[in-house]
Amino acid sequence: MSATATGTIGGATQASGAKHTVTMIAGDGIGPDVAWATKEILAAAGASVDWEDRIAGKEAFDAGYDTGVMPDTLESLARTRVALKGPLATPVGDGGKSANVTLRKLFEMYGNIRPCKELPNVIGPFAGRGIDLIVVRENVEDVYAGIEHMQTPGVAQCLKLISHKGCEKIIRLAFELSKAQGRKKVHCATKANIMKLTEGYLKRVFETVAPEYPEFESEHIIIDNCCHQLVMNPEQFDVIVSTNMNGDIVSDLTSGLVGGLGIAPSMNIGDDAIMFEAVHGTAPDIAGQDKANPTALLLAAVMMLRHFKDFKTADTIEHALYVTLEASIFTGDIAAGRPAVGTKKFTETLIANLGRKSAKLIDRGYSPIEMPKVSTAPDLVKAPKRRDIGVDIFIESGMLPMEFGTAIEKVTTGAALKLKNISNRGVQVWPTAVAAFDGVDHYGCRFFADPRGSEVTDEHICDLINLLCGAGFRWMHMEKLIEIDGQAAFAKAQGES
Repeated sequence: MSATATGTIGGATQASGAKHTVTMIAGDGIGPDVAWATKEILAAAGASVDWEDRIAGKEAFDAGYDTGVMPDTLESLARTRVALKGPLATPVGDGGKSANVTLRKLFEMYGNIRPCKELPNVIGPFAGRGIDLIVVRENVEDVYAGIEHMQTPGVAQCLKLISHKGCEKIIRLAFELSKAQGRKKVHCATKANIMKLTEGYLKRVFETVAPEYPEFESEHIIIDNCCHQLVMNPEQFDVIVSTNMNGDIVSDLTSGLVGGLGIAPSMNIGDDAIMFEAVHGTAPDIAGQDKANPTALLLAAVMMLRHFKDFKTADTIEHALYVTLEASIFTGDIAAGRPAVGTKKFTETLIANLGRKSAKLIDRGYSPIEMPKVSTAPDLVKAPKRRDIGVDIFIESGMLPMEFGTAIEKVTTGAALKLKNISNRGVQVWPTAVAAFDGVDHYGCRFFADPRGSEVTDEHICDLINLLCGAGFRWMHMEKLIEIDGQAAFAKAQGES
């Protein structure tokens, strides 16, 4: 499907000297410390930015907002369309939603861009190898949609949703980013060898879109091999595009290659808003103690300035950071046994270095990212032919497989749909027994039309469910089995013929 550039967002099409209003979300823990330092440096460098300070994270949760975001924060971002954000505290295991995810989803910031670039004098196992790559992560789909249900008291489910639209948008964004930064190669990293429909969707769309960008090398790679290669030969990578969960994991891995999350910036980008952020955590144990490293948020601000086309100020700040690190001025997190300074001293030194140049900083000739235009139609993909040929009904039972299968087959005898097989956690357990069974009370019962191949109707499915319920079986959910253009559009269980 074709895509046309729509330009950048959030005022980035203004002249570089124009004043830009930005929603500043300092965040929790060390967030106010690094936000202060970043504001000071940008002001000293002459950046044309006005700040609107807003709240998200712990203070919002404490005020009773389960989203973790204050209403006036949402209002500000809806107006400015650009945010700079520090680390936010998120409840773990229970409680409210992640404020980070809330902001990304509400403003459809579908792309997460995570640079991984070696900085001078930062010690690590890969220091000196000149690593400079970017992970482009789809940001709103996958299991991060957060659609979860308890199926039985002992079994939980999370739906992994991958769409053609989501794949096309993130793949085109990866190529447009490569254009904007003069990069050469794009890898698409998936787990398509196992999840052939969901992860495989990204691979298939990538292979369709990549020929429209012939100036770049393009290659698919299995995500586990990608991780292996990143710690063996990271220099081979330039841009990696991946699904949400895989991209989240691999981008943290790449941060570790160059010194950790304390120096890792990020941007979340969509057609209507963009948010630049520090990747690291809140580090509450050092908050307010003049120990925080502002580098991650500062580099996020550098990305923001380039978004505003203020390339000169962005370059000035990045050079000053390099000069500061080359002079062995470190905060404690990256000192690695060397003398360390506090946040204030680090900030003051960097400001004093504004205008100085580092010979180690390569000029990429940055240009703004042109946002790809993909159709906004919900039904982006239309199939010439589709039909329902069966149904999977998931049933809770404490029976063992053979007993359970015999009971289900007996109850449904005479129905328009015939039981073909039963699986437990994706492995067929009936009509053939598995070599070893230590399953759970969550069975997937697969029914096809009888005779096989005829059309299945909603009435057929309702009659089947009524039979099961009448016999005392508890069903949790069902999935229609469909054919699209004559091809089965569902996965088989392990062992299913």
